[in-house]
Amino acid sequence: MKLIRSILLLSLTLLLASCGVQDIPKANNQLDADWAEVMNQYKRRADLIPNLVSTVKGYASHEKETLEGVVNARAKATAVNLEAKDLNPETIQKFQQAQAGLSQALGKLMVVAEKYPDLKANENFQALQSQLEGTENRITIARRRYIEAVKEFNNLVTVFPTSLTNSVFFHFDKKPQFTIEESETQVPQVQF
Repeated sequence: MKLIRSILLLSLTLLLASCGVQDIPKANNQLDADWAEVMNQYKRRADLIPNLVSTVKGYASHEKETLEGVVNARAKATAVNLEAKDLNPETIQKFQQAQAGLSQALGKLMVVAEKYPDLKANENFQALQSQLEGTENRITIARRRYIEAVKEFNNLVTVFPTSLTNSVFFHFDKKPQFTIEESETQVPQVQF
C-alpha cells in the first residue's frame, strides 16, 4: 500500500511539474524583472536630459520654447511610474503617451542642435547625444525583452495544459503588451 501511495504521489508530482506549477510563477517573476529593466532604461534617459538641455542652452539660448518643451515632457514622463503589478492596457497606454511626448520633444531638440554647428562640434554635446542614443537603444532592447516575456507568460496562462494549472492554482490574467500610438508611426517633419 505504501509503495502504491508513493508511486501515485510521485506521479502526481511529475504531472503537476509538467503542467506549469513552477513555470507560471517563474514566468511572472521574469515579467516583473523585464518590466523593471524597461523602467530602469526610461529613468536613465530622464536622468540624461537635464545635462543635455543645459549643454544646448549655452549655445541656443533663444530656443527657449524647445528647451522648455523638453523639460516639461521629461517632467510628465517621469511622473508616470508603473510597477509590474499595476500593468493593464490603460496604464501602459498612459505610460507610453508620456514617453512618446518626451521622444517628440527630444527630436525637436536634436533639430535645434542641427542649426548650431558649434554645438554639434562641442564634446559635451556629442558625449551626451551618444549617451542618449545608447539609452534609446537600451530602451528598445528592454521593451523587446518585456514583449517576449509577456508572450511567454500569456502562453503559459492561456495554452493547455499549463492554462489548467493556472485556472486551478494561480488565477493569473493575461498581461498587456506595449502598443504603438498612431502619432509614433508618423515620420517627423524636419524643416530649417
